Amino acid sequence: MINVENVSFKYKNSDYILKNINFSVNDGEVIAIVGKNGSGKSTLGRLIAGITKLKEGTITIDDMNISKDIKSIREKVGIVFQNPENQIIFNNIYDELSFSLRNLDKSEIENRITTSLKQVDMFDFKDKDLYALSLGQKQRIMIAEILAKNPKYIILDEPTTMIDSYGKEKIHDIILNLKQKGYTIICITNLSDEILLADRTFILNNGEIVAEIKKQELINKYAILEKYGIKIPTLLNILVNLKKEGIDLDIEDFSVSSFTTAIKKELNTERKSI
Repeated sequence: MINVENVSFKYKNSDYILKNINFSVNDGEVIAIVGKNGSGKSTLGRLIAGITKLKEGTITIDDMNISKDIKSIREKVGIVFQNPENQIIFNNIYDELSFSLRNLDKSEIENRITTSLKQVDMFDFKDKDLYALSLGQKQRIMIAEILAKNPKYIILDEPTTMIDSYGKEKIHDIILNLKQKGYTIICITNLSDEILLADRTFILNNGEIVAEIKKQELINKYAILEKYGIKIPTLLNILVNLKKEGIDLDIEDFSVSSFTTAIKKELNTERKSI
């Protein structure tokens, strides 16, 4: 579990970017942190990952204090940034993934690389040149690099902002698959569709958490997203408008397949009532 308590942060000679942040993340959850640019989302992610030094407040990860156990925490938490090209060290994919594993024996390195590449559907590119890949493929390799380190927690800092729609879908699938495998994921984003992947969404505004919305509350609380300038996901917008027309669909999640199933069920019910 991740606990963030009374965390505030400012850079030297600046106003506070984060103000008294409090929330927790349960094991196995996908959490979305959303907000306008400059709201403090990325800074919060870097603090949890131990990249930016915490100055005010407390962050604990599995009961370890980030200010005291930073080495252990960095083994538990991996972070992927917005631009994959800023994270690449080597041209070759194998070299890139094996670099941080160099203290392990060769068979373990091979096993971790194979497993992580398969998790992001990039195993067939194992021996390719990283720079020859698309941005979306590069980002999947960066996720694989983190997975190869066997973290428990993964922070994705606007992972799909720079890539095309196909690349976004692939990474969304990866997030859902990782959740099924028990990973805990914090997705920092300003893209509305990624809200639908989350069990809970936190809205940051001017450095403060102003709302927490559970997945099952999204249809009833969509106006809160609008209030803080967060674009309503297309599928959520459709469901909201259907509900206004008296059609309250019972969907398992916010996937297209669940929506399709719910529509078919509704149509069958209508036919039976005629």
